[in-house]
Amino acid sequence: MNCFIFGGSGFIGTHLVDAIAAACPDATVYNLDIVKTTHGGKSVHILCDVRREISSDGIAPTANDVIFNLAAVHRTPGHPDFDYFETNIRGAENVCAFAERYGIRKIAFTSSIAPYGAAEELKEETTLPTPNTPYGISKLVAEEIHRIWQARDNENRQLLILRPGVVFGKGENGNFTRLYKGIRNRTFFYAGRRDTVKACMYVKELTRFMLYRLDARRGETELYNCTFEPAYTIEQIAETIKKVTGLQRRILKINGTLLIFVASVFGVLGFKKFGIHPARVKKLMISTNISGKRLAASSYRFKYTFEESIRDWYSDNDNKSLE
Repeated sequence: MNCFIFGGSGFIGTHLVDAIAAACPDATVYNLDIVKTTHGGKSVHILCDVRREISSDGIAPTANDVIFNLAAVHRTPGHPDFDYFETNIRGAENVCAFAERYGIRKIAFTSSIAPYGAAEELKEETTLPTPNTPYGISKLVAEEIHRIWQARDNENRQLLILRPGVVFGKGENGNFTRLYKGIRNRTFFYAGRRDTVKACMYVKELTRFMLYRLDARRGETELYNCTFEPAYTIEQIAETIKKVTGLQRRILKINGTLLIFVASVFGVLGFKKFGIHPARVKKLMISTNISGKRLAASSYRFKYTFEESIRDWYSDNDNKSLE
């Protein structure tokens, strides 16, 4: 069996390669990405830009292979609007065309919670998506492109759509790493409130669930929010990070409007090293209140609690940091 990982050089892709190597040691893993890496010999790199037609030169896809579509422009803020649409939508079209061309019957697609839009209300898989960012819109369209692929052979094609909350773990260099560094450096403050809900999932749990679910089903489309249930608040997350890493810090709550103003001033003055961005401060003030009940009610069993996942990540870095 071949495993084709589009966007495999990234954070989630790197952990997915490790998970496949452990669970399916006889599988050949192809990393199709514009960034070259072979994950220490665990994958075969193929230069691939998903915005273009995908070539199969040098490989022989079969109907028994599996596709993991992780390729995306995702960091927000950080990209022009066009970039999200070009990569995320065109990429979905080209990956599905690749599967169609070679009769591949299984695709796992990592979407996002961004299609739900920013609002405090609890979001379930049945909630009507109302994306309000280019990233969220592009991801919702990409989901529909994959659904159309599956519906063309509903009895034989399996599609797994995952909407993860904040994915954290070794190598993420994202929200949780910034939070950890902010606590460590005493530059993190609660933006107006401590009870902001931030749905999240450990990267090792996410990749483990991907492999489990693809093995468990055939011939249908499944959609899962991927998050702990119930989701944790920013205070619970920060206190767990402090507990695991031994940081003795008091985190103050500061008026959100004031923080946004300070972030704007820092941006004008060029103090980017502090990691304070107005858009990120605003995101801290809005909950990502995502329900993980469908995942919790499935036959899958989590390997890690939230605290255990932070401890495992910390252990991966020799108990020195969360980076």
